[in-house]
Amino acid sequence: MRRLEAHATPLAGLRRIDRRLLGDARGYLARLYCAEELAEAGWPGPIAQVNHTFTAERGTVRGLHFQRAPHAEAKLVSCLAGEVWDVAVDLRAGSPTFGRWHAERLSAANGRALLIPAGFAHGFQALSRDVAMLYLHSAAYAPQAEGGLHCEDPRLAIAWPLPVRGLSPRDAAQPAFDNDFRGLLP
Repeated sequence: MRRLEAHATPLAGLRRIDRRLLGDARGYLARLYCAEELAEAGWPGPIAQVNHTFTAERGTVRGLHFQRAPHAEAKLVSCLAGEVWDVAVDLRAGSPTFGRWHAERLSAANGRALLIPAGFAHGFQALSRDVAMLYLHSAAYAPQAEGGLHCEDPRLAIAWPLPVRGLSPRDAAQPAFDNDFRGLLP
């Protein structure tokens, strides 16, 4: 029996992952990762790093972040507590959906995750208080390869469900999507 079901999104390679919860009156069991099932959905290989974030305030936005080659990474992003509006922006050079974004509501209740391939920027907005997120990364964080975009860039026109608040100084200083930016290379 498959416990993870991958669904295509309008952006090639970006997948929504639905988890089949096995439960009874006591609660449930959810499989967070299965190498075989996620490889079929596009996960590129082993997990190199696992990160956990906690966001206290509703409306807070974290991101939009990415890693440049040769440290580009895929991410499997899950919400373990609360609810978020999880956003991925296609930054792959030559992609027919370059510069477009897609978002999914992830929550502890719906058990969904987003499988984000390398070449995408990622961010989220907390739709509730006390949000806990779990990130599985295919590559270790490399500060020299880090990049980002401003979450309120009018060219991206991301439809954040709530007014944007709580940006870190780093995220508030991220640049706009520049017309000279040709995309991320694999």
